[in-house]
Amino acid sequence: MASDQIRQMVNFILQEAHEKANEIRVKTEHDFNLEKQTLVHEAKLAVQDEYAKKEKDREVQARIARSAEIGACRQKKMALRDDLLTSLMKEASSKCKVVADGSNYPALLQKLIVQGLIKIEELEVVVFCRKEDVATVKKVVPAAVKEYADIMEKESGVKLSPKVAVNGDRGKDLPESSNGGVKLTALNNKIVCDNTMSSRLALVYLELMPSIREILFPEQ
Repeated sequence: MASDQIRQMVNFILQEAHEKANEIRVKTEHDFNLEKQTLVHEAKLAVQDEYAKKEKDREVQARIARSAEIGACRQKKMALRDDLLTSLMKEASSKCKVVADGSNYPALLQKLIVQGLIKIEELEVVVFCRKEDVATVKKVVPAAVKEYADIMEKESGVKLSPKVAVNGDRGKDLPESSNGGVKLTALNNKIVCDNTMSSRLALVYLELMPSIREILFPEQ
């Protein structure tokens, strides 16, 4: 009887132990599976984040490369445009040399001197020109002074008699790059009117630049 009770108690204890062990095993497996799922999920998120970061970096690098390529193309385009405009300017400059060699050049020099006198508005003026133009300029100065005086008398009623001299220092003659024309100075070079062909060409070039660009490089 006593042994039966002891056996029942032992069986009960063993059953309780098996049940506890089973509960622990089930809980352990559940916790393990849950932890594994969490780790797998976190790993997936990490991989996705890494992929997204790399993709974003790739897109940024692609944008940078595309921007650099566009910038290089624009610079090349601008360089080609500048070269074309420079060649156009050189061609126009060569045409100015043709004008300076023409039969109407003396009359042009006279008009340029008259215009310079009107702009400078001084009674003592020195005219500078190229070495090869000195004789021609000296020849047209009297007529230019008379034309200027007539214009001023007509406009203001005042008869002016400006003293206009041609530069006598051959070391100060205008360079060949001026392409002809004259430069007038007064008050010891404090007042200057540059009426050289190159200067006038540059002014016309600047004034017409928008139209030139529109003709040569129309917007697509």
